[in-house]
Amino acid sequence: MKTARRLESLGTETAFRVAQAAADWKSRGNEVYPFHLGDLNFPMAGHIVEAMDQAIKDGKTGYCPGPGVPELRAALADDIGSRRGMTIDPAEVVVTTGGKPVITKFLQAVMDPGAGVLYPNPGFPIYESQIEYLGGTALPYRYVPTSDGFAIDLDHLRASIDESTVAIIYNDLQNPISAESTDAEREAIAAIAQEFDLWVLSDEAYFEMRYKGRSKSIAALEGMRERTVILYTFSKKFAMTGSRLGCAVAPPVIAEAISTMNTNDESCTTQHVQWAGIAALQGPQDSVGRMLEVLRKRRDATCSIINSIPGMSVATPGSTFYVFPDVTEAMETKGIATLSEFSTEALHRTGVSFCTREHFGRRQGWEERSYIRLAYSGIGLDEITEGLGRLRDWVSQG
Repeated sequence: MKTARRLESLGTETAFRVAQAAADWKSRGNEVYPFHLGDLNFPMAGHIVEAMDQAIKDGKTGYCPGPGVPELRAALADDIGSRRGMTIDPAEVVVTTGGKPVITKFLQAVMDPGAGVLYPNPGFPIYESQIEYLGGTALPYRYVPTSDGFAIDLDHLRASIDESTVAIIYNDLQNPISAESTDAEREAIAAIAQEFDLWVLSDEAYFEMRYKGRSKSIAALEGMRERTVILYTFSKKFAMTGSRLGCAVAPPVIAEAISTMNTNDESCTTQHVQWAGIAALQGPQDSVGRMLEVLRKRRDATCSIINSIPGMSVATPGSTFYVFPDVTEAMETKGIATLSEFSTEALHRTGVSFCTREHFGRRQGWEERSYIRLAYSGIGLDEITEGLGRLRDWVSQG
């Protein structure tokens, strides 16, 4: 019996492979400091849990409309629109089982086999996986280091466009590198999208996971609303990763297509979870502020210790809950040639578990430096200090 050839093009979220290796090491009685997976070790706020429980008690456990219950679509339209300076019609909101399905359904709606789609590399690995699985041509665009972190290489991005290119995936407040666009960079991406008549998927999963300033959406720029799909998720802001609740905000033709895909794929998003989502949006927001304050302290500690490790350096990001340090000289000091070996040795020598650049899209020929990604969303301050202290001692030994 043979399987479909398309499976050869299907990638995965490789952070889960790192998690498996860490779990195996821990099962042997070793200490593990989990910097690998971007999950949150914060509970859902009490009022969200109560709303979910009440919805179950009220019998809201059956099928519901494929695009989402009307009350949630209206709440999302109001919240997302008000935070982005946009007026959104609830009909433009399609509820999904988390933010990740928006990637696949966007591509299915705009990309024919053979068409090109630009995507950030390094970037969330599902971009590359789904473009190729669905028969498209994955066109990676790169980032360059700056004093503040990273910036999109706009010249390289433009040079990657040809007559087959139909879309660009744009992830401001980016995973894994925590890059945040300046106004000028965001406007440049918008200008390129309009010049080449490209659809845009604006992945805004971390839109409100920031420690200073205020986020802006490319969809709010002139001429962008009709070509942009916003990916929204409850996972980060409300610590609802396992609840699987998100949405697409899309032009009517794409919203209708995604609604139809919902009916074909999963019928609908779990109804009682949707009512919890309404409570999350409309209820008290103080738990969000408390979580961000804890994450800010974790970020500061992580960056401070990393920058004290010989051969490692990182800028302090203003958003997300990741850091992406350069470890090129540290690897040379240890006599280690590959990131895979570096991560394995670090786990076995120090217990610190992390992803590397190679977990976020294929490494490209232009890359000369080596990076790792540390997520501080699921590890406490004491563990951060202890684990990274061990990493520093190990690297310092040469």
